Amino acid sequence: MPTPETFRRSERAATLSLSEIVKISEAAGALKRAGKDVLTFGTGEPDFPTPSHVIDAALDAARHGETTYPPTQGTPALRAAIAGQAGFDVDPANIIVSTGAKQVLSNAFLATLDPGDEVIVPAPFWASYSDMLDFCEATRVDVPCGSDTQFRLTPEQLEDAITGKTRWLMLNSPGNPSGAMYERHHLEALAEVLRRHPHVWIIADEIYQHISYAPFVSFRSAAPDLADRTLIVNGVSKAYAMTGWRLGWGIGPEPLIRAMVAVQGQSTSGASSVSQAAALAALTGPQDLLQTRCDDFRARRDVVVASLNDMPGLECETPSGAFYVFPSCTGLMGKRTPGGATLESDADFCQYLLEDALVALVPGRAFGLPGHFRMSYAYGTADLKEGLTRMQRAILELTD
Repeated sequence: MPTPETFRRSERAATLSLSEIVKISEAAGALKRAGKDVLTFGTGEPDFPTPSHVIDAALDAARHGETTYPPTQGTPALRAAIAGQAGFDVDPANIIVSTGAKQVLSNAFLATLDPGDEVIVPAPFWASYSDMLDFCEATRVDVPCGSDTQFRLTPEQLEDAITGKTRWLMLNSPGNPSGAMYERHHLEALAEVLRRHPHVWIIADEIYQHISYAPFVSFRSAAPDLADRTLIVNGVSKAYAMTGWRLGWGIGPEPLIRAMVAVQGQSTSGASSVSQAAALAALTGPQDLLQTRCDDFRARRDVVVASLNDMPGLECETPSGAFYVFPSCTGLMGKRTPGGATLESDADFCQYLLEDALVALVPGRAFGLPGHFRMSYAYGTADLKEGLTRMQRAILELTD
């Protein structure tokens, strides 16, 4: 009998691995299982519960037989509700509902990218953008956007990054990991560049729309004339604390949406019927919780930013949205830990904090901009204050 071949991963899948965020979370989990009191600030998940009326709607849907295959593109009722709250005119035919905003992005990339196509990605960026593009064999064109531009892409940088192979510009506002927001005049300036390059399409990831501490402006509202090459990505996971319900959507030109539906039809066949009923209740039910929770996140942000800026060697911009800070730790490079190790990178600093202070953070290199780290403040204030105290103590133990 022939010897069975050993497992061989495809070249496409060989580019994928666990993200640094997941690896850090697993390392923190191992320490917890060993009895260590680890505080983890690495994940982007609200600590609020899913609203009770949303859960009730899901239960009612399940009990009343909404458990069969839904339309691949999404239920008509949910797509109508999404259109109604979009903030701009859109036909439900231009909307796709997916199992989370991540699948919306994956659908779009798989439906449009060929090997060698370029996607402009301002850094810092959400780590999954990179892996999705690698899987599609596309070329990620990083554009470093540091604190000197408040982590925003400038029109000059965009112009310089565009080539004949550019297919998409990837925008995220409010941003993960920086919390940076593009105001209307920023978006209008980028749109002016894009008008000169009609082959470049725009993905605007606006999943943190309702966690904004300044007026939110959608790219679609700032540049309505570019709607025929713009995909807006959003969902209920962050604002409504529904991460596990896996429900997101895309709003774009109908030819793109049709192509994305075709991709989705051969992967998940669409989002869960019960989750769609829950999302419908979230969008059509009471909305006062959005401002209440945003105010709570703002209060946590202010505590975290003030504390970090009081720590020697750290510099932290005040984010305008989302629930992350992205401080610079370059002022600590070259310092020595009590154990005699020298901090040479943001990863070294985060590893030191995990081992010495039992605080789990994510180094900036995971988001394409080394020299920083991401801290999520989607956690209780008591844990945040304790974590900040531990961080300060660990930093003060460093020596020249």
